[in-house]
Amino acid sequence: MVPGPEGKPMSRYWDGASWTEQLAPLATAAPGQLGTHYAVDATGMPVSPSSRLAATLLCAFLGPLGVHRFYVGKIGTGLVQLLTAGGLGIWWLIDLVMVIVGAFRDKEGRPLINW
Repeated sequence: MVPGPEGKPMSRYWDGASWTEQLAPLATAAPGQLGTHYAVDATGMPVSPSSRLAATLLCAFLGPLGVHRFYVGKIGTGLVQLLTAGGLGIWWLIDLVMVIVGAFRDKEGRPLINW
């Protein structure tokens, strides 16, 4: 959300790589419906709704099975990890470090920031 010219909250469009200069009125969801907005970090970039703690625990205990990748929506690479025992353990350990330091991303490319 950013303030518009009139000072009202506005939505900024995300083109998949960066925020555009286009603004639109803030959409509100009807009761019982989920909104289409995601949380953003301090710079305004969208962050994953997936929990970093859950991904860390899944990776630490079930990493060779690729369960953490299924959790964040990366089904294809989750299957590859499942069939290769986490890339013979190397891929799994790299993923574990990436999740812990906050560099791991979900299917949409959003970082897992929220613990």
